[in-house]
Amino acid sequence: MSIWVCGEVLIDILPTGPVVGGGPANTAKALARLGYDVDFIDGISSDEFGASARKELLRDGVGLELSLASEKPTCTATVTLDSKGSASYEFLIDGTATFDFNASWLPDPERLKPSVLHIGTLVTIIEPGASVLFDWTVNVGEFAPIVFDPNIRPSVMGDREKYAAAVEKWVGISAVVKVSDDDINWLYPSESLDAVANRWIANGVRCVVVTRGAHGLIGFTENGMEEVDGAKVVVVDTVGAGDTVGAIVVEGIIKHSVQGLQGHVLNEVLHKAAIAAGITCSRAGAQPPRTHELLEAMEK
Repeated sequence: MSIWVCGEVLIDILPTGPVVGGGPANTAKALARLGYDVDFIDGISSDEFGASARKELLRDGVGLELSLASEKPTCTATVTLDSKGSASYEFLIDGTATFDFNASWLPDPERLKPSVLHIGTLVTIIEPGASVLFDWTVNVGEFAPIVFDPNIRPSVMGDREKYAAAVEKWVGISAVVKVSDDDINWLYPSESLDAVANRWIANGVRCVVVTRGAHGLIGFTENGMEEVDGAKVVVVDTVGAGDTVGAIVVEGIIKHSVQGLQGHVLNEVLHKAAIAAGITCSRAGAQPPRTHELLEAMEK
């Protein structure tokens, strides 16, 4: 059985030039670098950008057998970095391979039996693919736990109520939700982080992990919360940091089960996630750590 990661791989147009990006692709890459068997699920273009994305994912050991080879172009995201290294994005989405989801090619979970499905970012809101993916994910959930990362992009959908409704729909079928404090603050400006996380827990989510940048992470379960500090690093940029956290959360599920993510086990997973995200932040672009780098950092 493999870990499935579904979502976009695209090209980030950084001030320094184009690089392979997309939150889900970053998560798949992070898991593969940690030695896990990962299958990435998306449409990948035959154009130059798509060839670059395919080459980079394969180089890191990400499986692409479940992805769609498409003649449509690759989605691009023009990235702007502020003085603190935080990124904002402007996307070219319409008619791209990146969002070309159809039930005819999506993998059969009953036959292939994945161990976990991680899904999120723009594929869960861009129609018509998002509705196709939702129905497919409900089916996957019969065989594997669902990890959802909304990874909010207001530049793509500025309607807060519509965005929140989409997120709530996906939360409703998820075992674990990984979300940033910025995501929650934008979606629910009148609610606290604790209120949102505990509402999701009360509605059936088993674990909610909230990332807070340099301020660390909080994990919520029905038995309480665990909190860890952020890693102290010199930040180059934050691209891929949250995606790295998502990979460590998936690893935690593989090692301990969804039910096992609580108490001291959850605390240890969050601590490892903070260190891994810190390594990613210390590098330009989404370059998550490999196993030996993470182990060395954790021993310091």
